[in-house]
Amino acid sequence: MTLTDTDLVYLRRCVELAREALDEGDEPFGSLLVDGAGDVRFEDRNRVKDGDETRHPELEIARWSAANLTAGERAEATVYTSGEHCPMCAAAHGWMGLGRIVYAVSSAQLAAWRSAWDLPDGPVLPLPINAVAPGVPVDGPAPELQDEIRRLHKRNAGRA
Repeated sequence: MTLTDTDLVYLRRCVELAREALDEGDEPFGSLLVDGAGDVRFEDRNRVKDGDETRHPELEIARWSAANLTAGERAEATVYTSGEHCPMCAAAHGWMGLGRIVYAVSSAQLAAWRSAWDLPDGPVLPLPINAVAPGVPVDGPAPELQDEIRRLHKRNAGRA
């Protein structure tokens, strides 16, 4: 599916959250949960700087949705994110029955950038979302945002 102008508005907010995370000393990732009516119900950014590597915004969305949405509301929701879900977050998304995922850059793109910058591989394989949660509708990447997100990750790589 082609990303819509509305999708890009939400993804740009995810990039803002990713920038905020980086400015606060975290890795540059940000995500939104948008309900079926188009209202942002929850947003978060990466919060791993204190040592809990599971503090991904996509996992926080899954947790928040469990406490605040019905199964029907979760199924109608869309998760927008600056980077494709890691396997941990994809599994949480699938277990919670959340709807569509739209991401700005893929795990494969991020892995290629990290390799080009001579950074070590992450501790988890960069699998595509549907390799972990095959029933989830997924759209992305958004070429319009790739350069901006690459710059954020390159800035983060310079801190490593």
